Amino acid sequence: MLQSKMKWNFPETITRPVDFDIGNFSPLISELLMQRGIKSNEDAKKFLSPDLAQLYNVEWLSDIQKATNRIHRAIEVEEKILVYGDYDADGVSSTTIMMETLQNLGADCDYYIPNRFTEGYGPNEAAFRAAYENGFRLIVTVDTGIASVHEAEVAKRLGIDLIITDHHEVQAELPDAYAIVHPKCSPDYPFKELAGAGVALKFSESLLGYFPKQLLDLAAIGTIADLVPLLGENRIIAHYGLQKLTTTSRPGIIAIKNESGIQGHVTEDDVGFSIGPRLNAVGRLQDADLAVQLLMADDTDDAARIAGMVEEINLERKSIVSEIVKEAENMASPVNDQGVIVVAKEGWNQGVLGIVASNLVRKYDRPAIVLSIFPENGEVKGSARSIPAFDLFSACMEIRDIFTHFGGHAQAAGMTLPLSNVQTLKQELNAMIFQQLSKADFAQVVEISKTITVPEINEELITEISQLAPFGMANPKPVFHVKAIPSSVRQIGNGKKHLKLQFQKDNYKLDGIGFGLGNLYQQLSRQTPLSVVGELNINEWNGFRKVQMVIQDMKIDEWQLFDHRGMKGFDITPYVQQDTGYAAVFQQLPDANQLPGNVVCVTYDTDVSSLEGIHTLFLYDFPPSLTVMENLVKNLKPDNIHVCFYLQDSTFMKAFPAREDFKWLYGLLAKRQTIHLQKELPMVMDAKGWTKDRILFMSSVFFELDFVKIEEGTMKLNANPLKKDLSESAKYQERLNRVEIEKTLYYSTYNELKTWFSNCLECRLEPEEEID
Repeated sequence: MLQSKMKWNFPETITRPVDFDIGNFSPLISELLMQRGIKSNEDAKKFLSPDLAQLYNVEWLSDIQKATNRIHRAIEVEEKILVYGDYDADGVSSTTIMMETLQNLGADCDYYIPNRFTEGYGPNEAAFRAAYENGFRLIVTVDTGIASVHEAEVAKRLGIDLIITDHHEVQAELPDAYAIVHPKCSPDYPFKELAGAGVALKFSESLLGYFPKQLLDLAAIGTIADLVPLLGENRIIAHYGLQKLTTTSRPGIIAIKNESGIQGHVTEDDVGFSIGPRLNAVGRLQDADLAVQLLMADDTDDAARIAGMVEEINLERKSIVSEIVKEAENMASPVNDQGVIVVAKEGWNQGVLGIVASNLVRKYDRPAIVLSIFPENGEVKGSARSIPAFDLFSACMEIRDIFTHFGGHAQAAGMTLPLSNVQTLKQELNAMIFQQLSKADFAQVVEISKTITVPEINEELITEISQLAPFGMANPKPVFHVKAIPSSVRQIGNGKKHLKLQFQKDNYKLDGIGFGLGNLYQQLSRQTPLSVVGELNINEWNGFRKVQMVIQDMKIDEWQLFDHRGMKGFDITPYVQQDTGYAAVFQQLPDANQLPGNVVCVTYDTDVSSLEGIHTLFLYDFPPSLTVMENLVKNLKPDNIHVCFYLQDSTFMKAFPAREDFKWLYGLLAKRQTIHLQKELPMVMDAKGWTKDRILFMSSVFFELDFVKIEEGTMKLNANPLKKDLSESAKYQERLNRVEIEKTLYYSTYNELKTWFSNCLECRLEPEEEID
C-alpha cells in the first residue's frame, strides 16, 4: 500500500444532472459546470461565454459618485491629486490604472507607494504629511486603506480629502474618509470579491464615463496575481484581460513578456507564475516605483531596460527566498507538536516572508507565520499563510490586541507586533487550532472532479476543458482521478527528483509527470494498480503533442509485492522511510549495523504476536516450511512485502531422484551386497548419468531408513531390513520440503508469487467483532 499525502475529496453523485443546452460539449463539461454551482442554461452560457455587458453598474458601488465628482472638481481647478498605492502586483497594477485614467482626464497627478521596509504596509502619517507639504489636498488610495483609521484622521486634520478604494477585509472600524469605494462596504453591489485592480477599473469607468477596455490588461494582472476568486466579474475581467495581454501594445508589458519567455496566447498561468512574481519582486526587495515605471513606460528601449532590471531583482529574490526557507525549515522541524508554525529571526528580508511562509505550509501542512526581528525597537514584522481548514484572519482578530498592525484575509495576512508577544501569538493560535481541527484536517485537500479512464483522455477533451478557463481561486483547474497499472515508471530530472509514468490501455496512452515525487519511485511495485490525481494538459515538445497528467498525489490501495530475488547483498535502505513499522526476517539474527535502526530484525522462531504496526516486511532467508511463512504473514498482516532471497546452492535445480532411481540403486546393492562409495561412485555416475550429490543423497536416505550401514566409506546392505516407505525418511521429507519452498518462493513468476502471498493475506487473522 501507499498512503496519499493529501485528503482526496470526490464529488457528490449528481442524481439529476442538468441537460445544458450549451452546444456540442461532452457530458463531462456539464458535470464540471454543476460542480461550480451552475444550474441553468443562462448561467452556463454566461460562464462559457463571458461578456463585458455582464459587468455590474458602477453606480451601485457606495460613494463612487461622490468620489467621482470630487476628482472632476479637482481637475477643473487644477488641484494636485496623489494616487497612493501598494507594493504588490495588484497594487502597482491599480496604481497604473488610476494614473493613466487621471492623466487621460488632464489631471495634475502623481503616485506614491510606501517602502515596505521603512514604512510598512498601507498609508502612514509621515507620507500624508509629506504629501500635504508638497501641495496635495486630495489623496486616492488604490488596493489599500480600509484599515487606515488613524491615517484618515490625520488627513482630515491636515485638510486633505481622502478617497479610499480597496478590496481587503473590512475591520471593526471604518476610516473617516471623504469617500470609501469598496465592494464589501456597498450593500447594493452584488459582487464583493473584486481585486484592487478591479475596483480601480470600476472607478476609472465612473471617472471616464465609458468602460476603459484599454485598461483590461492591467486589471487582469492585478486580479489574477492577487488570487481573488475568478468568478463573476473577476472571470470577465480576467477573460478579456488575458486577450488584451496577448495583443497588448504596452511597451512595458511586451518587455516583461519577453523577459518571461511568454509567446502566443497569454494564460492565467503566465500571469500567476511569470508576470505577477516579477512585479511583486520589485516591492519585495526595494521601492515598487520601478514596477509602476515599467507598466507606464511608453518607450520600447526604456521598457526593455527597466524589464531587465526587474528580472535581475527577481533572480535576487529567488536566491534570498531559498536561503531563508532553509533556515526556517531548520527552525520549524520537528513540527509534530505545532499546530501553527511561528518562526522569527533577525535579518530576514521581510519582503519575501510571505513566500517563505507558503513554502512551510506546503511542506508541513501547517499554517505558518514567518517574522523578521528588529531588536532596535523590540518589534517583529512578517507574513502568514494558512491551510484551507483554518481561518487565520478570524483567529488573529480574536487576539487583535497583541498586534501593533494587522490585516489580511482567511488564508494570508501581514502583521507587526512586539517581540515580547511572539510567544503569546504562538500559544494562542496553537490552542485555537488544536481546538478547532482534528489531525486529518491538517492534510492538504485535493478536490477531484471525476474518475476517468485512460481511453477517455484525449486532446479533444482537454480542449473542451479549456473552455472553463481562466482558472484560479473558486474556479480551479479540474483535477481527475485515474486508476491503472503503469506500463512504465522512472525517475527523471536533476537528482531524480521527479517521476515519469505512462499508462496504456489498448491503443490509448497517457503520460504522467509528478514533479517532486521522485522519492516515491521505490514505493511502487510492479503490475500494481496505481491511483493518481492531477490536472490534464497537452505536452508539446519538438513538434510532438501528447496528452499528459500533471500528478499532484498518488496512492495504492492494495498490498504490494516487491521482487528483489537473486540480488546478492540487497540494500533495503532506499525502501525505508523515517517512520517505524519495518521488520526483516532471517534464519539467524544478523549484525544490527547491517540495517537501518528503525528496522526490527526477527527470525522464523520469533514470537511476533507482540509486534504491532508492521506495515513493511523484508524476507531475507527462506522459512523452514511454507506453513511457517504463511503463519508469519497472517500474524503480521503487512501492507508491503519485499522478497530478498538469494540462492547460492539450489536444491530445486538439482534433479530429485525418482522412486525408480532408489529402486535401481537398491537393486545394485542387493546384487553386490557392498558398494565402496569413494571407489565405485564414478562407475555408478557414468552408468546412470547421476551426480555425486544425487547418489550420496539416496545413500543417506537408505541409511536413515536402516536399509544399509555405511562404515569407512563402504555401504553394506542390512540383512532383513524392515519394510519402510521413502517418505518416512526425514532427509527425504526435508529435501521435498526445500524443493517446494524454492519452487514456490524463488522460482515462481512474479504473478504466481503474488497470488500465493495474496492467499495468505486473505486469511489474515482479524480481531473478533465487539459484542454489543
